[in-house]
Amino acid sequence: MPSQKLPAGSPFPVMSVARLGGGKLTPGVPQEGRDWQVVVVYRGKHCPMCTSYLKELQALLPEFHALGLDVVAISADPEDKAKDQISSVQPDYPVSYGLSVDQMYKLGLYVSDPRSPKETDRPFAEPGIFVVNAHGQIQVTDISNAPFARPDLKTLLGGLRFIRNPENNYPIRGTRAAPG
Repeated sequence: MPSQKLPAGSPFPVMSVARLGGGKLTPGVPQEGRDWQVVVVYRGKHCPMCTSYLKELQALLPEFHALGLDVVAISADPEDKAKDQISSVQPDYPVSYGLSVDQMYKLGLYVSDPRSPKETDRPFAEPGIFVVNAHGQIQVTDISNAPFARPDLKTLLGGLRFIRNPENNYPIRGTRAAPG
């Protein structure tokens, strides 16, 4: 049974993950003077769709930054696999590795076991995106249980451009409680 998804508007969970190149990263805490952060959870080296997605994210990075959005990417891969995959992406955003199964569940992600050792050697997170606002709340979230069902980055960028425009006064959506 998958973990419970994180409600829109809830605080982004506090956690620390290893960062490629050294040190730690705290997802959900924007860096470099930006006040929001986009946290992209990707499946790992075994996923060619993830590599393409990370390359597209890199291409759009200047537009995310122009909106005040910091961007990070995270997977459960060990350091060697993460380095290998990321070497073909060459991102200017931080990449973390070694996301634990407990952290995956804390984020409300779908977790899969490898189909064979050829795929990978450990449980991994299916794709997820979290946009964390300046108050540390989840402004936008999308989680999937498959690599081919994730948001189009250009569409996400356009939506965030709308949300970030103060004239629109756009609230966090999907916060209505279930009756009962």
